[in-house]
Amino acid sequence: MKAHIEAELTRAGLMHHVPQILIPMEKVYQIKNGKKTSKERSYFPGYILVQGELVGEVTHTISSVNGVVGFLGGKDHPSPLRMSEVNRILGKVDEIAEQGESITEPFIVGETVKVNDGPFSGFSGVIEEVHEDKKKLKVMVKIFGRRTPLELNFIQVEKE
Repeated sequence: MKAHIEAELTRAGLMHHVPQILIPMEKVYQIKNGKKTSKERSYFPGYILVQGELVGEVTHTISSVNGVVGFLGGKDHPSPLRMSEVNRILGKVDEIAEQGESITEPFIVGETVKVNDGPFSGFSGVIEEVHEDKKKLKVMVKIFGRRTPLELNFIQVEKE
């Protein structure tokens, strides 16, 4: 979609009014078959951020691209985001990129999870503690009939 918008603006000779088009992305890590894999996903699915002067034919050119439904604030009169919102969005994206790991859903104490990596792969347990800052969990797993505490990374477990 971003490429289509850029192509239409370039074809119409209006690209100088739009210096930046951004799709906020975040990196998500998962463990599949014992291997850590990463993929990027859109931070705001369905939204594209456009920085520029929406003067003259720029608004019409962007809205005429197939797949563009409208603008934030209305189809004909887009309203700009406040600078604080832009900084928050860009700051959040930068924070996620620096952080390196992101989980899709937060873990909650008392929730049952399944270990999918390490020597206890396949075991199920209950979350006893969540350490967001370290990206670690304390999980109680029954091994040979005894409750055993395990300290695991967020990416080593999955919700059941």
